Amino acid sequence: MMRRLLVGLILVLGSLSAAQAQQSASSDAASPAGWSAPSPSFSPAPAGFVPSSDVPFASAAALRDPGDLSSAAFPVATAVSVTDSFSGEPGFAAPAPVPAAALPGDPAAAPDPKFLYGGRDDYRWQLGLGASWERFRSNIFNASAVGANASVSFYLNDWLGVEGNILTGFAPEIFDKEHVKLLNFTGGPRIAWRQRQWEPWAHVLVGVAHEQPQTAGHSRNAFAVQAGGGADYRINPRLSLRLEGDWLRSLFFGESQNNFILMGGVVIHF
Repeated sequence: MMRRLLVGLILVLGSLSAAQAQQSASSDAASPAGWSAPSPSFSPAPAGFVPSSDVPFASAAALRDPGDLSSAAFPVATAVSVTDSFSGEPGFAAPAPVPAAALPGDPAAAPDPKFLYGGRDDYRWQLGLGASWERFRSNIFNASAVGANASVSFYLNDWLGVEGNILTGFAPEIFDKEHVKLLNFTGGPRIAWRQRQWEPWAHVLVGVAHEQPQTAGHSRNAFAVQAGGGADYRINPRLSLRLEGDWLRSLFFGESQNNFILMGGVVIHF
């Protein structure tokens, strides 16, 4: 009886050992040689990763255990995500590229200034138009001529410009139905203190003066020098008011004349 029980126990133990060995062999056959399961590791955030200021950084415990890291601990302003190759769970989000045109301070996005001075844009060209009054005095005749004045100025920088000027004047009759007519063509440098609303300036111009009537033995043309200045008051970016006073020296009739000119008008900026 004892012998039969011992033989049955040996048979049961042998069957269990064979089944366990068969299960181990099938598991080894399914896995490649030398393969081991990867251990979890923490990889740094990709380049350009920026944590949100609205959510605090991960705690020290979360940094020790990478499995606790989540997008809530390190949010980024992008929707491009990376999936873990082993666990299939979403990992860190990669920042999307920002368009170059949206970057602040991009020179391509800012318009080119027309002409910068005094903290604002302005125009280099000025066209002045107005009325004039000239007091002409000589040893042959004196006259007070009323006429028009036109000038064109181009500014090389914020204080220095080049100007061309035309001045006309007409006075009452003298002698035998002879009307006095004065005409001046001058040009030269202009210096200005260009401010936001007021623009005081000065100029020195040289050129040619013409007068009528014709006098015996004298030319109607002479050398002239015009010097003086004025001030412009800015109404808007395109328009200013101007007041000007000049001294004009001419060389008619074999002598020099010291004449005085007053002018007022508008200035167009372009």
